Amino acid sequence: MRAAVMYGARDVRIEDRPDPKIQQPTDALVRTVLSCVCGSDLWPYKSMPSTDTGRPMGHEFIGVVEETGSEVTGVKAGDLVVTPFTYCDNTCDYCAKGLHSSCRHGGRYGLDGVDGGQGEAVRVPQADGTLVRLPVREDSPLLPSLLALSDVMGTGHHGATTAGVSRGDSVLVIGDGAVGLCAVIAARRLGAERIILMGRHTDRTGLGREFGATDVIAERGDEGVARVRDLTAGVGVDRVVEAVGARQGLDTAFAAVTDGGAISRLGIPQYEEGPVGAAMIMRNITLTGGVSPARAYIEELMPDVLDGTIRPGRVFDRTISLDETPGAYRDMADRRVLKALITF
Repeated sequence: MRAAVMYGARDVRIEDRPDPKIQQPTDALVRTVLSCVCGSDLWPYKSMPSTDTGRPMGHEFIGVVEETGSEVTGVKAGDLVVTPFTYCDNTCDYCAKGLHSSCRHGGRYGLDGVDGGQGEAVRVPQADGTLVRLPVREDSPLLPSLLALSDVMGTGHHGATTAGVSRGDSVLVIGDGAVGLCAVIAARRLGAERIILMGRHTDRTGLGREFGATDVIAERGDEGVARVRDLTAGVGVDRVVEAVGARQGLDTAFAAVTDGGAISRLGIPQYEEGPVGAAMIMRNITLTGGVSPARAYIEELMPDVLDGTIRPGRVFDRTISLDETPGAYRDMADRRVLKALITF
């Protein structure tokens, strides 16, 4: 089969790899229908040391089950399925608590001998716990939005729910990437009254307004915080979803949130220390968030995709073939593309 493999910073290649085979009785083989490039893929794309072996890329995909191991009962050959971005058994104590990203028998695509999702086929471990059947056909126009449940929509939803967004709240979303835009969808879905999107790319913030943002702020740092305070009568917002991962974003979140408010971090942190000292304690600010347990949210969010209430698939602004994937990495890193959809 053919698949995308990263060999170092700005070095993604499409190459032939061995066809996946059933290795464990809990495996399934899935033929990929749709995949995509994730914003989190851009961190190794910018900084990964060169290697001779390479790393299969991709962790979001929809596909058709081709074969299952002897212990798989939840899906069968011919089923159209979506996967969360980590595989899991959906039965361990962590999964039972809705923390599928910490599954005791789970893991990540592209590592430890598991295929990446940016390839023609994938061996999916723990198939019964991981794969979710889709009640649509392979040619459904809903597929891009259903693919978003694999990661970005579930991650945006995780940010909104861990921040405690509820009806009537004011919410600041920092970052106009796909996750930030999906956090806008999630905040609106949970009933937020005012949703302020902080971002500088007008095509993205325009989409954010269509998703439910009531205000857009292009300024950053102190100027951005001042704008938030102006919009909230000097009080600050009830909830912040930080969807970038930069230290400046965290500093902005603390400066913009009201006393007693909550900040949820979704962006992979590119820093080790933050303003979590006495000032945070005295203001009773909650700092939460983390990696999304996307598997916990797929069935909850899917009905809203199926009936058209939410359309997170609109974050895909370019559709490409597998051969065009290296160029899509470059264009996403250079901010010419928001999120690339890969068709097979």
